[in-house]
Order: sequence, then C-alpha cells, then structure tokens
Amino acid sequence: MKYKLLALDLDGTLTNSEKKVTEYTKNVLEEVMRCGVKIVLASGRPLLGISAIADYLELDRFGGYILAYNGGQIVECATKQVLFEKLVSSKYAKKICEVARASKVQPLTYYGKQVIAESDTDAFVQKEAYNNSTTIRVVEKLDEFVTWDVPKYMVVGEHKSLLEVQKALNVLFSGVLSIFFSEPYFLEVVPCGIEKATALALLTEHIGLTRESVMAIGDGLNDLPMLRYAGMPIAMANAYAEVKAEARYITLSNDEDGVAKAVEALLLQKK
Repeated sequence: MKYKLLALDLDGTLTNSEKKVTEYTKNVLEEVMRCGVKIVLASGRPLLGISAIADYLELDRFGGYILAYNGGQIVECATKQVLFEKLVSSKYAKKICEVARASKVQPLTYYGKQVIAESDTDAFVQKEAYNNSTTIRVVEKLDEFVTWDVPKYMVVGEHKSLLEVQKALNVLFSGVLSIFFSEPYFLEVVPCGIEKATALALLTEHIGLTRESVMAIGDGLNDLPMLRYAGMPIAMANAYAEVKAEARYITLSNDEDGVAKAVEALLLQKK
C-alpha cells in the first residue's frame, strides 16, 4: 500500500455524534491494520479521553499510536511508552486563569482521570467532560491547585469572549505558548510549536516513514496542520469549510461511517 500511516482525529471524525466508534468502522480499521497500516489517534483530547478508544481498536496488538493534547504527547500503544512530551509550565497558570476570569469564561486542565475546573455547571466545561467520558473536579482557583506542569490548558466559553482571551494571551505569551481554536468554543493553550502536524512529523520519522506515506482524516480547525502535512488529506462531510479546502478527498460524515468509507475506497480499494 502507498499509505502506511493513518492519522485519525476523534471528535467529529472517527467517533459519531454519540462519541462512539461503530462496530462497522472498527472492523474496517482492523482489516487495514492487518494489511500493515499503522493507526494514529490524533486528537486534542487528553490521554484519558483517548485510551479507551485505543483499547477498543486494539492498537496495542496492532502497533498503533496515540497523539494526545494536539500533539503535546505521543504514546506507543504496545509498550505504553511516552515517545514525546512537551508541557506548559505551571508558572504560566496564574496569568492564563486571570485572563479567562476577566472575560467571564472558564479555564480548565486535567488531573488523573478527571477534568479540573472552577465550575461544574458551565455548559462548555460539561461538554469537555462529556467528550472525554469523564467527570469534573471543582477547585476554587485552578492556578493555585495546579502546581505542576501540564500538557495543555483550555479556556472554554462563547466564541466572542474567547477571541478577547486569545488576543490577550498572545500578547502575554508570544513565542512561548500557542493559543488556537479547536472549536469556536474551545481555546487551546499549549507549548509553542505544538500542533498535530509537528507531532505527526516526529512520529513519521521515528518509525521510518515519509509524509507522502501518511493519510490523515479530520474535520476540525486543529486538524488543518495535520491535513497540510499528510500525503493524502481527507475531510469529513461535516468538516469546516477551511478543512474541506485543504482536502484531496471528502468522505461521508462521522454519523455515516465516513472514516470507514474513505479507508475502504482509498486503502482497501473497495467500491
């Protein structure tokens, strides 16, 4: 096969509206893995929100990888070894949280198997917990509770308010942190240079492949760098217009097994 590495976004791509991978898609992915294609689950989710899907797809058995936190961490499924990690220093937490509070939006990060935030009633914090099939741990002040370095922070809320936050954080942390949207209501705060494409390039080199051998499928704004990197960029039918503009192939939606259909057409060459 021309394509040896298949990078898959999760939300809006591999998972359907119920945040599930269908049995049909699982079977198609197993078939392509048996043909020697390595699968990478490339998501903005924390590791805690990806591991169950990796287990369901048996990526440990087939030699797959997890690319978590928008590329802030790469994990080899078979060995659980962390191949790469870059963290946001705890010394930045105070300013991140102050800027979020000033715009009346919510900062959050992760602790153990939970989302940690200053509210468990905020709809966008609840959405992030739902996306990762986990619960929320409420703390009075996030920056005082989190005294360790973390892979990423998120600031969640209405898009208009988050634009103000993004502008302020870019001024404060220019050249230090990358601040970008994965969804209009999710503002990602990660170490400078961290994105799916950067991590995917590191992984591709690590396993001795080239970008021309990479197929990537996504729908969100944070998938754009990954699609631009891949030899075969594929967008979901439900993708943002900007994402579709970067694609060489547009498949069906995430509620129509779009990933499986693209894999069947382009990798397994089934009609």
